[in-house]
Amino acid sequence: MTTVTFSRRRLLQATAATAILGPTILSQSARGRVAANERIGLGFIGVGMMGRGHVNRFLGFEQVQVVAISDVALERAVHAKETVEKKYAEAVKSGIYKGCDLHNDFRELLARKDIDAVVIATPDHWHALGCVAAAKAKKDIYCEKPLTHTIAQGSKIAAAVRANNVVFQTGSQQRSEFGGLFRQAVEYVRNGRIGRLKTVRVGVGPPPVACDLAAEPVPSGTDWDLWLGPAPQRGYSEILCPKGIHKHFPAWRNYREYAGGALADMGAHHFDIAQWAMDTDASGPVEIHPPDGPATSGLRFVYASGVEMFHGGRSGCTFEGEKGTIYVDRDKIECTPESILKEPLTDADKRVYFSDNHARNWLDCIASRKDPICTAEIGARSAAICHLANIGYALRRPLKWDPSSETFPADSEANKLLDYQMRGEWKV
Repeated sequence: MTTVTFSRRRLLQATAATAILGPTILSQSARGRVAANERIGLGFIGVGMMGRGHVNRFLGFEQVQVVAISDVALERAVHAKETVEKKYAEAVKSGIYKGCDLHNDFRELLARKDIDAVVIATPDHWHALGCVAAAKAKKDIYCEKPLTHTIAQGSKIAAAVRANNVVFQTGSQQRSEFGGLFRQAVEYVRNGRIGRLKTVRVGVGPPPVACDLAAEPVPSGTDWDLWLGPAPQRGYSEILCPKGIHKHFPAWRNYREYAGGALADMGAHHFDIAQWAMDTDASGPVEIHPPDGPATSGLRFVYASGVEMFHGGRSGCTFEGEKGTIYVDRDKIECTPESILKEPLTDADKRVYFSDNHARNWLDCIASRKDPICTAEIGARSAAICHLANIGYALRRPLKWDPSSETFPADSEANKLLDYQMRGEWKV
């Protein structure tokens, strides 16, 4: 594979306005393991909209030192570097600091011994490659959701994480953030406040479509071949990889070559909450029933418990039980009857993993070596629900699913959609 290298001249030109080298304020441990009195050396792989937000978020933690940035677009990498160095300059007596390096190829970043952990915020088709490579490099990992681009990638990520004793957090922050509303809904469902659960409705967008965008000239400083990576060869499009420091979420999410559509984008959040509430983090549905005709919502999952989950409807999650209904989204929780919310949980009730800050939960677990709230296995199972829905919409016929083996029993056509052949040298 040929990549565009960030040459010394280009880096110097791009960072001419950046302050001169300041003192290093970090002591690193070997093999990606951090001692109690050390800061966590952190690298970022992908600094678009989500990655840029993560840079700013993790800069707020004193136990972290951001030491390197990797992105296929030079100007985005430089912008993130300047953000980091401006923040650290505030803590240096001279007011100047330069200690954050840039890498075009994420593999160079992973080879550094001063990096203990990485935050991966690339497009979805890169998640599995980045996660497995980072795990083999023994870096602790925070990876954006949906964790995978295919169902088969989930077990590969989980296996690499386990084999290398890596602390892994999937970026399904609804388990930690938003005032605990989702956790409250999950605990109320698990404790039978609406009686036996019968139906779950998850309101998220449609499946992906094939990419048909016109090719455009590749902008200077963008390594388009590396952006594509394992995806099929095609011409550059600003819709997929925006120029400059964009302030919107790029539309690569809509195309099946790179992601799972709006269904997987927010579905990885809301199906994740549904799985949590049903206590099926280690499992999944057993049947998939797509709607008749060309509809892009209305698909129905059936679980072994008899619970049915539908794709479509009001944004968020609606849990319908024999005695009532709970609806939850990022800004509200509603119950019918309203009395459900007026009866607080007691010490005798079942409780789930508590976290009120997703990033801090990961950092705390790096220190303790315990599991964060959304492990690789959990993230993979939640992403798999989205992929199962997309496969259902693609084949337009009822499907049987075995969540233990993660295969479609005696269905070769469906099983071919569990993974795809990556382009060129790329493989997980």
